[in-house]
Amino acid sequence: MGNLYTSTTFMEHNSHPDYKYEMDSPTLTHDGINPSCGDELTLQLRVENDVIKEASFVGHGCAISQASADIMADLITGETVEEAKRLAGLFLSMIRGDELTEEDYEDLDEAAQLKDISHMPARVKCAELAWRTLDGMLDKQ
Repeated sequence: MGNLYTSTTFMEHNSHPDYKYEMDSPTLTHDGINPSCGDELTLQLRVENDVIKEASFVGHGCAISQASADIMADLITGETVEEAKRLAGLFLSMIRGDELTEEDYEDLDEAAQLKDISHMPARVKCAELAWRTLDGMLDKQ
């Protein structure tokens, strides 16, 4: 797990998130909260013709929740809603400790770096927050 905190990619997403901003005119918004630690975020998407053209989030939380949200927003931007649902499902399975295929890890790209959090039960909800928020948002669509 120590590798996560020394990962340049992880630290960059936490320190300098590209997708942490208030979006102008999102087509979808959904709030997420982790009541066990107080992390919270609002996920915003701009969806056009079933493609996520823009994704952003605002809120506060620990390094894991913030980096995970930024990584997720980067991953789903440009994807179809259906693909974003699939990726969220893969991530949530991975973070709960399920085995994925090598292709699944490749599909998750940088998000696969959060795999070892599955061994830290207290931090699983931190990593899942943005992904559960996305899943809930897209289920309502």
